[in-house]
Amino acid sequence: MVTAAESAAMATAVGLASSVVAEFGPNPRVGCVLLDADGTVISQGAHYGAGQPHAEVVALRHAGERARGATAVVTLEPCAHTGRTGPCTAALISAGVRRVVIGAMDPNPAAAGGAQVLRAAGVDVEVDTSSSAATELNHRWRIAVGRGRPFVTLKIASSLDGRIAAADGTSRWITGDLARAQVHQMRSDVDAVVVGTGTALADDPALTDRRPGALRQPQAVVIGMRELPPTLQLCQSGALMLRTRDLGHVMTALFERDVRSVLVEGGPTLATSLIRDSLVDELVWYVAPVLLGGGRNAIADLGITTIDDASRWQRNRVTSVGSDVRIDLTPVTGQDPGGPITDVHRNR
Repeated sequence: MVTAAESAAMATAVGLASSVVAEFGPNPRVGCVLLDADGTVISQGAHYGAGQPHAEVVALRHAGERARGATAVVTLEPCAHTGRTGPCTAALISAGVRRVVIGAMDPNPAAAGGAQVLRAAGVDVEVDTSSSAATELNHRWRIAVGRGRPFVTLKIASSLDGRIAAADGTSRWITGDLARAQVHQMRSDVDAVVVGTGTALADDPALTDRRPGALRQPQAVVIGMRELPPTLQLCQSGALMLRTRDLGHVMTALFERDVRSVLVEGGPTLATSLIRDSLVDELVWYVAPVLLGGGRNAIADLGITTIDDASRWQRNRVTSVGSDVRIDLTPVTGQDPGGPITDVHRNR
C-alpha cells in the first residue's frame, strides 16, 4: 500500500522529471525522492540526459548516509542493466534503501527487471498503480521503445474545406499567429521535425522553434529523392537528408540515431503515405475559418473505395486557438499504428 507521504513524493518526482530541459532521444524523464521513516523528504534528484547520473543516484548522493533505511520514490522502475552508467538497482541496494515505490514499469526488456532484482535483495517494492502522471511522463518514449520506431505526430493546417494551399500554390499563412506559436512549442517537444523534399522546395522552412528564449531545437529531417539547392535554409542548417521514399527505412534510420519522437510537417504526399502505412500515432489538425474552394488537399488518395474502409480517428480534444480550431486525434482501437516490439537499450 502506498502512503500519503509516498503519493506526495511521487507527485514531486514527476514534477522534477518534467522540469528538466535536456535532449530527449533515448532517455526517459525520471525523478526520484528519498523519504525517511517518518515520510519526511531527505533528498531528491532527476535525470539530465544520456551519460549523466540517474535520478536515483543523484538523490542517493545528496542523501549520503541518511539513505540507509530510507524509501526511494521513483517515477520509473530502476534499471537493472549497465549502459552508459551502472544499474540503479545496485546503487539502491548498496545504499541500504529499505523500500522502493515505483510509478511506472520500464517497457524496455533490456532495462527492465529492476523490481525483481530489488525484491531478491530483500528490498520492499511497491508499484504505485494510481500514478497515471508517472506513466504519462514518458508516454511517447514508452510507445517508441515498445514499437522500435519513433512516436510520430502528424501536424496539418488546413482551410475549412481541407485545403493546405490555394489554387495558385500560396499557403502562408492559413492559420493565425497563435496556432503557429503552438507549432513552435511542439517542435521544441520532439527530437526531430520531418518534411518531404516537396515542402522544403515550396516553403523553404527552417523547422526551428523561433519563440524568444527557446531552450532547445529539434533535428530537422528531409525525406525524398529530389535534389535541394544549397541556398535553402535546411541545407544551410545541417538538416539530416534521407534519400529515400521508404518510410520503414526512415523510421529505422531515425530510431538508430536515438530519435524517439518526431513531428511531421510535410505536405499531402508524406502525410498520406504515413497514414496509409499506419505510422501516425497522433494527429494534430488545425482548421482555419477560411474557404478556398480549390488548391491542394491536405490528404491525397488513400485508396479507400467504400465508407466501411474509412480511416477512423478518435477525437481526444478540441480547442480554440485564436480564430482557429485545433483537433487532437489518435487512431481508433483496432487501427493502432503497428511496428514490431524490439529489444532496444535505454541509455539514460
